[in-house]
Amino acid sequence: FSFLQEGLSCVLALLLVLHSTDSFYVPGVAPINFHRNDPVEIKAVKLTSSRTQLPYEYYSLPFCQPSKITYKAENLGEVLRGDRIVNTPFQVSMNVEKKCEVLCNFPNKPVTLTVEQSKLIAERIREDYYVHLIADNLPVATRLEFYSNREEEEKKKEKDVQFEHGYRLGFMDGNKFYLHNHLSFILYYHREDVEESQEHTYRVVRFEVIPQSIKLEDLKADEKSMCTLPEATGSAPQEIDPTKENQLLFTYSVHWEESDIKWASRWDTYLTMSDVQIHWFSIINSVVVVFFLSGILSMIIIRTLRKDIANYNKEDDIEDTMEESGWKLVHGDVFRPPQYPMILSSLLGSGIQLFCMILIVIFVAMLGMLSPSSRGALMTTACFLFMFMGVFGGFFAGRLYRTLKGHRWKKGAFCTATLYPGVVFGICFVLNCFIWGKHSSGAVPFPTMVALLCMWFGISLPLVYLGYYFGFRKQPYDNPVRTNQIPRQIPEQRWYMNKFVGILMAGILPFGAMFIELFFIFSAIWENQFYYLFGFLFLVFIILVVSCSQISIVMVYFQLCAEDYRWWWRTFLVSGGSAFYVLIYAVFYFVNKLDIVEFIPSLLYFGYTALMVLSFWLLTGTIGFYAAYMFVRKIYAAVKID
Repeated sequence: FSFLQEGLSCVLALLLVLHSTDSFYVPGVAPINFHRNDPVEIKAVKLTSSRTQLPYEYYSLPFCQPSKITYKAENLGEVLRGDRIVNTPFQVSMNVEKKCEVLCNFPNKPVTLTVEQSKLIAERIREDYYVHLIADNLPVATRLEFYSNREEEEKKKEKDVQFEHGYRLGFMDGNKFYLHNHLSFILYYHREDVEESQEHTYRVVRFEVIPQSIKLEDLKADEKSMCTLPEATGSAPQEIDPTKENQLLFTYSVHWEESDIKWASRWDTYLTMSDVQIHWFSIINSVVVVFFLSGILSMIIIRTLRKDIANYNKEDDIEDTMEESGWKLVHGDVFRPPQYPMILSSLLGSGIQLFCMILIVIFVAMLGMLSPSSRGALMTTACFLFMFMGVFGGFFAGRLYRTLKGHRWKKGAFCTATLYPGVVFGICFVLNCFIWGKHSSGAVPFPTMVALLCMWFGISLPLVYLGYYFGFRKQPYDNPVRTNQIPRQIPEQRWYMNKFVGILMAGILPFGAMFIELFFIFSAIWENQFYYLFGFLFLVFIILVVSCSQISIVMVYFQLCAEDYRWWWRTFLVSGGSAFYVLIYAVFYFVNKLDIVEFIPSLLYFGYTALMVLSFWLLTGTIGFYAAYMFVRKIYAAVKID
């Protein structure tokens, strides 16, 4: 087991390196230096809720508006995420305190909400919506302090601080709705070192908010738009009654504090939100289990194979060879082309395309080039990479199609370029219609959809054709044995050789290695958390590739020993078995972790989950298929066949 120990020590070293690189990343933008009194612009991103999964733009609710509303130009990823970044009327200047100021420009005239607007606000409060603002590209966070369950004496001293993204739109008490109409901004700055003669420059390093609900009568506003906040104990919250018009004031205050946090590490607060202390133990545990199992599997398979090959190659024992059994028997049929070779090669082509895209995205993100500070960069990169990886997908699909005695390469290339992307586009389009119906900003606008279609037919399709053409012209994979004219009869199979049993057995190991990471990815997607542990993800991805390959080899070996040579499709299906477990986990997550009750949010959840499961099945199925194909060619090349 010395190679196991070596493997483990390598992995631990890699984990330590990854741990140290987690906090380092290449920031998305250059730092902005402010002088005292410089305006710090506060923009709104969107409203989100993990209960409805439907983002809305900021001005879908009757907040105070500036004289001119300007939307920021956005990249593809931001549009797909539902971000609609827009300016707000908050006037904030660097290092200038504001006690309390009225937001809308009528000092003594409160904002009147119509019955419709009041209803809408009450509805959004009930659906648990959060408002997301940014200052200097930093998202706003609400500080939550609570006592951890330590000993009684320590309780008095130590509070645990957590941050949650954005701030709550309001809260409910019984059947009454209260709106957070006063925002206390707390901005932290880092003073940069400058020469004595120069003026000090500052950089924004944290953006917090304390939302409060204060009744109109308690906010005393004067002619200059100034207001005085009531004593904390005596104030009543601002109720929103959805059955009638409501009057209220939107107010805010600004407080600046100096901080030791450097600009480069200003995102660390956001990235260690809630209990995302990654379970080191679980990660190391899954690494150990996978390496241990892979060591055992490799040893068993290699020993058994050596014995098999030695037996098959003994020529002196003629009688034994007469009644030989096992995988050598099916040598004349093992490379017989399967049914539907075009569809098989197309799916494997898309799998290769996905594999290349995911590998590059995770690797680049691990180097820190897709940090959360560059919004939407991850999605934009993934979309473009998938389009450009069409060359590789087409090449592998074309070569395999030629090997499987296919002739209609143009049709095959078209199938590769449209089968998987067509399914994805179809599901997304249907879901998008539902989101449109809800007037959510999560709906992909029509121009963006046209742009995506142009990318698909203008970049991806020609590249797949190009790759397919060269792959089809290349020498097909050489199979070490000839295929017989007449197919051999397949003996009756045992119950455990059933496809579904195979899927269940093959999916456990890869899924077990990655399900911890799956929890964090789900939280990032469905609960508006940041996901940034790409170092771990890269490690998990490698474990996934290794375990899929091994399981696939073991399954194909058992199948050939049972004299069943129809392994092409079966290997592809069985290797993707972990996708079945991902589906079960998604259902479990939906029931236990999310409190989604309405129809459309549930439809969105299961629609996107179906896409994830399909993509994951293609990815793992492709990895398993190529591992099994290489294995089958190797073992049949090693036996002498008359």
